[in-house]
Amino acid sequence: MIGKKVFEMANNQKKKKRILGVESNVFFVGLTSFLTDTTTKMVYSILPLFLTTLGASKTEISLIEGIAESTASVLKSLSGWWSDKIGRNKPFMIIGYGITALLSPLFAFVTTPLQVLSIRFVERVGKGIRTAPRDSLVAGSSEENNNAGLNFGFHKAMDNSGAIVGPLIAFAVLAAFPGDYRRVFLFAAIPGLLGLLSIIFFVKEAKRAKSERLGKISFRDFPKDFYLFLAIVFLFTLGNSTDALLLLKASDVGVSDAFIPIMYLVFNVVSVAFAVPLGKLSDKIGRKRIIIGGYLMFSLIYLGFGKASTPFAIVGLFAFYGLYSAATDGIQKALVSDIIGKEKKGTGLGLYNMILGMTLLPASLIGGWLYDTFNNQVPFYFGSATALLSAFLMFLFYQRGKRNGTTHS
Repeated sequence: MIGKKVFEMANNQKKKKRILGVESNVFFVGLTSFLTDTTTKMVYSILPLFLTTLGASKTEISLIEGIAESTASVLKSLSGWWSDKIGRNKPFMIIGYGITALLSPLFAFVTTPLQVLSIRFVERVGKGIRTAPRDSLVAGSSEENNNAGLNFGFHKAMDNSGAIVGPLIAFAVLAAFPGDYRRVFLFAAIPGLLGLLSIIFFVKEAKRAKSERLGKISFRDFPKDFYLFLAIVFLFTLGNSTDALLLLKASDVGVSDAFIPIMYLVFNVVSVAFAVPLGKLSDKIGRKRIIIGGYLMFSLIYLGFGKASTPFAIVGLFAFYGLYSAATDGIQKALVSDIIGKEKKGTGLGLYNMILGMTLLPASLIGGWLYDTFNNQVPFYFGSATALLSAFLMFLFYQRGKRNGTTHS
């Protein structure tokens, strides 16, 4: 008996091991995302320019991105369901991160836009395979301490840090070797491979009891609150067009081309700085309150982008845009984790990611059409209006939770 208790105490201590304030498992998942996002952002920050050297039109570039992101969105739901079915997440993460690590340097050898589409398509398959199981593992690693907001916030901060480092490395390589895009793609292989090793050797499976594994499932098995939240997310995302329009707006008001990437860095730096504090705050006061605030902030930010006419205003708006991102992205995933039962977290997060990803395509098409048909103000006014309506619906959702006494209210 004494030996058993000593073993249990030692095991509990092992489970409680923390790095930078989060569970070690969450830290290494975050480290993998940081390294992998460094790779992908090294590639994607220059891929449109590289495609133009291959003779691709802007329509072809948009088509490549649309096909790639739609593929990832559909696969997110399927991989989430499958990971719930077998009760394991890590195999999907190894396959998904492995595809990105191995394929990213292959861009250095392409000669046609069609070849770029092929690699981009398969690489996004990797993202689709890994995303929902990864989020499910983060959620599963958070249950004991009821700190999903902190952990998802930490993961978002690590992911966005890669989005800062990647473009900076790409800039440094191009500064040393002007116009040598292919060299950037080759260098991009290094952090991606390190991220894959982090998953293989340091990330542990968030084990589930057989009773927590997914059996037969139908859409009726999910709580009504889950679908209500997805409907609100759909409406909000419909007005949240591609960030490329924000960069175009910056160019329209006089920000020089050389400083356009700096706008993106401002956004990511602020997002990284506030992701963890806002995640921890959501653990204390509730996810919905933070999300409502994030939607209202987005509405004001997009209204500001519509009215902005000076570079100084654009810099400030990008900073606030990072704050909005920190208040929504990871916290929305944490709310899904709160709503969904343990055995269906991967499936639920997969459906959430699918709705989010698939809505981005029509949202971007709407924003682009409004930009071309009217002016550089209307798409932002449209996004501001949908965000304001979404905030109101989210408030009603919050009130519904209070009346029903749900734990995620």
